[in-house]
Amino acid sequence: MNENENEKTKGSEVRERPSRRTRPVRKTQGQILQEALGLEPEALKNIEAKLSIIKFLDYFSEETLNFIFKKSNVDNHIEKISEKIEKLDLGGEEDKLLKKGFEDKKIVETVERLTTKVEEFALSKGISKSIDKRLRNLSFIVSAPLLGIAVIFLILPYFNIPVDSFLMFPLLCVFCMVPQLVKNSVVKKWNNFKEENRSEIYTKNRDDFVVLKSYIGEVLANIRSNLLEMEVPLELIKFSLFNRDYENLHLINQKKIKGLTENYVSFEYPEGMDPFPIPEMLRQQYEKPIFPEKKKDEKPEKNFVVLTEMKGKDGIITSFIPSLKDSLAEEINQLLNDSEFTESPLKFTEIIPNYSEDMAIYCICGEITEISIVNICNWKNKFKYYLFEGKQCQCGDQIYALSPMDSSEEIPEELKEIFY
Repeated sequence: MNENENEKTKGSEVRERPSRRTRPVRKTQGQILQEALGLEPEALKNIEAKLSIIKFLDYFSEETLNFIFKKSNVDNHIEKISEKIEKLDLGGEEDKLLKKGFEDKKIVETVERLTTKVEEFALSKGISKSIDKRLRNLSFIVSAPLLGIAVIFLILPYFNIPVDSFLMFPLLCVFCMVPQLVKNSVVKKWNNFKEENRSEIYTKNRDDFVVLKSYIGEVLANIRSNLLEMEVPLELIKFSLFNRDYENLHLINQKKIKGLTENYVSFEYPEGMDPFPIPEMLRQQYEKPIFPEKKKDEKPEKNFVVLTEMKGKDGIITSFIPSLKDSLAEEINQLLNDSEFTESPLKFTEIIPNYSEDMAIYCICGEITEISIVNICNWKNKFKYYLFEGKQCQCGDQIYALSPMDSSEEIPEELKEIFY
């Protein structure tokens, strides 16, 4: 092989992403508003933090069954919410009242109590494991015999036993299709179970659900009051809820997701009040839907998780704590723009061999993220890290996770805010 061919081969190992480099860095809704309306950065971060609290409590109150037998997952969400609630002490009187309401209504205890009661209900119906664990176990049970048969067909020729190659093709088809068919069947039964028992679960635990929804209403009222005080055009703040039983919300659009209706909403102005004018530079953003249907070739770059306190060596990760870093979306996008991508020689199951409920990357809705692509990213030839790309979750979100490759490697000063 000549020198030119060598260079060509080396160059082909690097998967650059022109789309990331040519597109402008994506900014969060808060950053766009901040620049256009001249607002303080902390003011909108406060709003975004409250909206994230609402998103979890709203989803939990509608899909409590999705959180049963997932203690570490629930604890992780409670910890994040509690951290954001504690920061409300630094705000004004309304924020302090919001924190007091969180404590007086005992939101943490309510979430934990609901989880326990719904788990007991599921046990009474013969369900003792989370849907994720059941799917993993069934997949193994179905795949193991098929794999055994495939191995037998492969070794028979070594014993001079002829094997018709035409038999291998249907075998491979069965090997690929049966686990997926079993999975689809289990998921369908699980969704039917949720629909059949949703009303009974709500009726038996009505008081606790009312407490959660009452607090969500308080947070929504607080956010709306803050936005009016800052004179932010309410049409620009668009978000999603699964429950519509809240006051002063305007329905923009709806989307059906696995038996649930996701409602895209914005706040309504007080009766008789004229809307705030929308700055010209934001008008195009307002007229374009905040939540358009995702194109197949378009990958969102906003839901970033970083594996902090990571322990690992030689590219194998043994432990970590997943930390949502959506507030650093702009910085992470810039990091990705400045990095070169190569495909990892190791599979995800080799990189994190003990990936499970006790140590997993979670979607914002609480589901375990299924990783589809693993990239090794090289930042300015100074630092290498993993980028795990998750499949689109049933809630519609998609998670991207970043992690150092070796816990002993020094993280550059410019990147410490992201990785710590």
